[in-house]
Amino acid sequence: MYKFKIYKHLMLLGIGLVVVSCAPVLVPINESAKVPDSFNTSLDTTNMSSVPWKNFFKDNYLVDLIDVALKNNQELLITLQEIEIAKNDIRFRKGALLPTVGLRAGSGVEKVGRYTSQGAGDATTEIMPGKEFPDPLTDLTIRAYAHWEVDIWKKLRNSKKAAVSRYLSTIEGKNFVLTNIIAEVADSYYELLALDNQLDIVRQNIILQNNALEIVKIQKEAGRTTELAVQKFQAEVMGSKSMEFEILQRIKESENRINFLLGQYPQEIKREKTNFLRLLPGIVQSGIPSQLLVNRPDIKQAELELVAAKIDVKVARAEFYPSLDISAGFGLQAFKANYLLTLPESLLYSLTGDIVGPLINRNAIKAEFKNANARQLQALYNYQRTILNAYLEVSNQLSKINNLQNSYALKSQQVDAMNKSIEVSNDLFKSARVDYFEVLMTQRDALENKLDLIESKKELLNASVYVYRDLGGGWK
Repeated sequence: MYKFKIYKHLMLLGIGLVVVSCAPVLVPINESAKVPDSFNTSLDTTNMSSVPWKNFFKDNYLVDLIDVALKNNQELLITLQEIEIAKNDIRFRKGALLPTVGLRAGSGVEKVGRYTSQGAGDATTEIMPGKEFPDPLTDLTIRAYAHWEVDIWKKLRNSKKAAVSRYLSTIEGKNFVLTNIIAEVADSYYELLALDNQLDIVRQNIILQNNALEIVKIQKEAGRTTELAVQKFQAEVMGSKSMEFEILQRIKESENRINFLLGQYPQEIKREKTNFLRLLPGIVQSGIPSQLLVNRPDIKQAELELVAAKIDVKVARAEFYPSLDISAGFGLQAFKANYLLTLPESLLYSLTGDIVGPLINRNAIKAEFKNANARQLQALYNYQRTILNAYLEVSNQLSKINNLQNSYALKSQQVDAMNKSIEVSNDLFKSARVDYFEVLMTQRDALENKLDLIESKKELLNASVYVYRDLGGGWK
């Protein structure tokens, strides 16, 4: 049996050309990325973001923690699966460009009425001399088939290009997650070191307060002071001990925050607890703002999303055009198994070509085209916003570092002055030249100043980490 079918819908092709001529046009957008020439007045292009994170951080304990986080962090692992999803989407889009080929085998039986045109025809038909057409009629088929949509308007190729851009954007998204994880681990680590040093200061202060309390008790027995002074010093000791437990709780929470980033259950975080005030922040070299377009993963991610959105508009526009589908089949067909290999009588093949274009009720296509245009504008605004945000983040951190350095220098002098004032107040109190209230206030002020100094040091170290992150460092 021969089947050869070729359908040429010339009328539909003509209608399709009319459809093409009245298809909507792309919305022009201005995607030029303009940033200021410098962050301040310097045009030095030396940029600290080019330094690998293992060279940027000098603390070996911190480097080990970051290394574990980059292997076990759940957020990063989730992002890696998003990359796999995007990679598989490319395979899917690539597959749409190729013909679909399959193999089909089937059997069936058909009984038609004798008093029908087909039944009457079958009854008077002989398959071969002396052998009537069987009734009921079985049908056995083995055939290969193929279907191919010819990508005339590059709709499928553009769809693949959009998928590739989104795949690349997920890689940049992964890099952005890397920079944030590194910064978060470093931030929590420095906070932990700061809390350790604040705990030491509080405990040292408790010792000083206990010594002062013993002196007050002796003076009370000698009649040189009252019970009120004893109770006041006792209250200060209790207040400092209460602060000690508060800091211990914050240490536990900071450790668990690091454990969470490392993807592990609570355990002690190894660290260097001494010499916190001697730690030096990294040297800040900000480069020029235009380098953000290359170094910041979130900017490159937004740029790739914009590219994909622009291609999506082309794909949506191609839906207005007629499509060319080619279908083909080749195989064997007979009503009896032993006839399947009887050639050429059992041979079956077909070839069909269809050109189909939208004519009526194109509202759904128009709506999707408008949505694609809107998503393109969204991607553009997100790209521009990401660049602006990156510049402002760096600008804020550079200003913060400068102000923190000045503030830290003054607080260091303040702490030195308060340490001397404690010694002076204690000597004066022993000689009864000042009352207990001045001693209490001096100790309290000195404690607050020391804790503030530690806090300022932590903020200065973290500001250096954040400007490194905001410049795009950490993922290389």
